[in-house]
Amino acid sequence: MAKLTRRNFMQAAGAAATLPLLGTPALAADKLKVGFIFLGPIGDFGWTWAHNKGRLAMESALGDKVESIYVENVAEDASAIPLISDLANQGCKLIFTTSYGYMDQTLEVAAKFPDVKFEHCTGFKRADNVSTYNSKFHEGRAVLGTIAGMMSKSGKLGYLGSYKVPEVVLGVNAFTLSAQKKNPAATVKLVMIDSWYDPPKEAAATETMINLGADIITTHTDSPGPLQILEQKGLFGFGQGADMSQFAPHAHLTAIEDIWGPYYTERAQAVIDGSWKSTDTWDGFKEGTVVISPYNASVPADVKAEADKIQAGYKDGSFDIFTGPIYDTEGTLKVKEGEHIAIGDLATMDWFVKGVETAA
Repeated sequence: MAKLTRRNFMQAAGAAATLPLLGTPALAADKLKVGFIFLGPIGDFGWTWAHNKGRLAMESALGDKVESIYVENVAEDASAIPLISDLANQGCKLIFTTSYGYMDQTLEVAAKFPDVKFEHCTGFKRADNVSTYNSKFHEGRAVLGTIAGMMSKSGKLGYLGSYKVPEVVLGVNAFTLSAQKKNPAATVKLVMIDSWYDPPKEAAATETMINLGADIITTHTDSPGPLQILEQKGLFGFGQGADMSQFAPHAHLTAIEDIWGPYYTERAQAVIDGSWKSTDTWDGFKEGTVVISPYNASVPADVKAEADKIQAGYKDGSFDIFTGPIYDTEGTLKVKEGEHIAIGDLATMDWFVKGVETAA
């Protein structure tokens, strides 16, 4: 495995476009070289950490059949294009771009490298050599919302978001609806920070929600910083992407863990076998892509039981938090009594449910 950064990429590119990048080893011809584009640092202990854990699991499972290379801290803008292209030029025949904001950049590069297979995480645009994959995080958010709705003393909850993209909107709504199932008066203060990973911004936004009365906060950003604030304040929250309990042993009630290893292994093996095809994969509790971390000892037994029911319901298909009636923030009926939101509509959701309050 070789690690690249934006800095050493630019240094190497400036030195000689025809030479391998600094620190990239020569590979045996029969190995599949797999590239990864990461949004944040692999040490964020959240989203990118979980994807990197999946990369390592793929290497462990496939052994000398594969070797991987990754670039971390890649911005979700045009600067990603030369970095994705470089992975292809370095001989990667399978490339995973692991955040929503790489969607158009992935397609642009894929058009130039038709013999390379691309996998874009959380997007919805595909091509003959571009697949999409996602995780049903909203199933996990339903568990977190259930816990929050039962444990909050004030009924005021907080949600720290990154951007208003479907994944985040879906998470906010699943969390809010689930909390309201247990406490119909529950409201959710939403703060967006326009970043996936920015510990100072995450901490400041957490303070804002606390000042607005939120006593339980969930995060849809990637650092454990918010949980550390909650730990200091004696409040509760949830981890994002990975078990973050080591950073906030009192505040961390549980977390949604993202398990990417089996998918990365399966898709790499498909390239090796010659069976890879462009697909759209969206898995959740049932498939093991979404996992809930161990509950904190502070979570009462009856709350654990209700949270476990949500997980079981998603696994056997008997539960769906997006079952009507559902109203938006303007009071408009969006989903009629007994009806469900179609999976395709969930993937592009751009409206918030009643009870979500955007904080300035």
